[in-house]
Amino acid sequence: LSRMARMARLFRAMPELLILIKGMLQAMRSVFFTLCLEAIIIYIFGIAFRQLVGNAALDPDGEPYFGTIFSSMHTLLIDGTLMDGTGSVIKALGEESYLYAAMFYLF
Repeated sequence: LSRMARMARLFRAMPELLILIKGMLQAMRSVFFTLCLEAIIIYIFGIAFRQLVGNAALDPDGEPYFGTIFSSMHTLLIDGTLMDGTGSVIKALGEESYLYAAMFYLF
């Protein structure tokens, strides 16, 4: 309880800190909905790539990039959104069809 009182005293002494905290709380709502929208888009493209490509595009270890919907979503998140190794995915998709590579670029 005494720590709460100390925090309240700190906020009264430094109103800029309270403004920053309020701003971060307001921004959390927008960030949450942005992440939800991104998850929906990744899910839709994951289903599309699973249906179109399936087990055809393989990673260097011989595992399919789009074998299941979850692995499709993982590939799209890590390699498509975070851009970690997009070259190998594009190469594997391009060997199957240039349309698949173009769709990955569209994503």
